[in-house]
Amino acid sequence: MMNKFSLIIRFLSVALLAVSLAACAGSKRHESTGEYLDDAVLTTKVKTAIFNDSSLKVLDINVKTFKGVVQLSGFVDSVDAANKAVERARAVGGVRMVNNSLIVK
Repeated sequence: MMNKFSLIIRFLSVALLAVSLAACAGSKRHESTGEYLDDAVLTTKVKTAIFNDSSLKVLDINVKTFKGVVQLSGFVDSVDAANKAVERARAVGGVRMVNNSLIVK
């Protein structure tokens, strides 16, 4: 009886581990846990790079990252400001691509 119980516990442990590992895997539309953390770091680095440029209004620029692709959105005062924000984002290590959805007001 104890042997059967031990076998069931082992099976459930292995099944739980398999489900846990599968939940961490990424796909085209979903990030893995590691990708999510990497993207959070990239978002912070891009925001910092834009913030450090005194000619850009950081509060009007939104930054989102998915699998290394940075999306810039929000409002800027000029095309030059939009281009500068894109340049700052591209200069951050680990950024694969920058999508510019900034609107000149």
